[in-house]
Amino acid sequence: MNAPVQTPLASETAAFPIPANVFAETVTEVKHYTDRLFKFRMTRPASFRFRTGEFAMIGLPNAEKPVFRAYSIASPAWDEELEFFSIKVPGGPLTEHLQKIQPGDTVLMRKKPTGTLVLDALLPGNRLYLFSTGTGIAPFAGVIRDPETYEKFDQVILTHTTRELAELRYGQELVETIKTDEFLSELVGDKLLYHGSATREGEHKGERITTLLETGKLFTDLGVPPMDPATDRAMICGSMEMLKETASLCERFGLEEGANSKPGTYVVERSFVD
Repeated sequence: MNAPVQTPLASETAAFPIPANVFAETVTEVKHYTDRLFKFRMTRPASFRFRTGEFAMIGLPNAEKPVFRAYSIASPAWDEELEFFSIKVPGGPLTEHLQKIQPGDTVLMRKKPTGTLVLDALLPGNRLYLFSTGTGIAPFAGVIRDPETYEKFDQVILTHTTRELAELRYGQELVETIKTDEFLSELVGDKLLYHGSATREGEHKGERITTLLETGKLFTDLGVPPMDPATDRAMICGSMEMLKETASLCERFGLEEGANSKPGTYVVERSFVD
């Protein structure tokens, strides 16, 4: 096995030419939540268009051939900046270096976004469930801040499951921000419900989202009826195991998977960071 190559700082872009299909953007904010999780914001290219919930391929200018990974865009389509929520992976080809970025550093992003966690991939409905674990909450950070979501659904339910309580903070901040935002608070009103659970501590200890769905406790906790394919829609984002199990449960409730080419009653995202 070859020894790891010593890489320069993220801000050192001059040594490497930027490919024509890649944007080079400037980090504007970094916030670390735990020793495993952080978010960052960066400038948005004037020509960059995306649908809320899509992901982009991002990397760092720290190698002759930068490593790119799929990251859900956590900001809504109207935001003037781009936000991302990331895990820190020791030794990860990208996150080992990405977690060290500072405002002023450069992040690379390929110009074409894509993804299935978009409203266009769902049939019309009354209630939208957003099932997430860990950094899988990222695309939903944009969805719950997009006015179109509340134009299409009467109720939006964001569930976020993590291992520890501190890892829920990003999602809790999002909900708090919406409630205090002059425009969004009036638009959203009481349409947004949030259910956060940490499997290793707190009142929901040991309760994975699949357990909450199987037992029906999620619906009891939220005061809503069980999922009904006639009215309910779902988006799912998390680990591969969580995707499979939650999708299976959605299908038990009668929901059918959709895609951009054929909208359905639930959708999943199958792209991950390293």
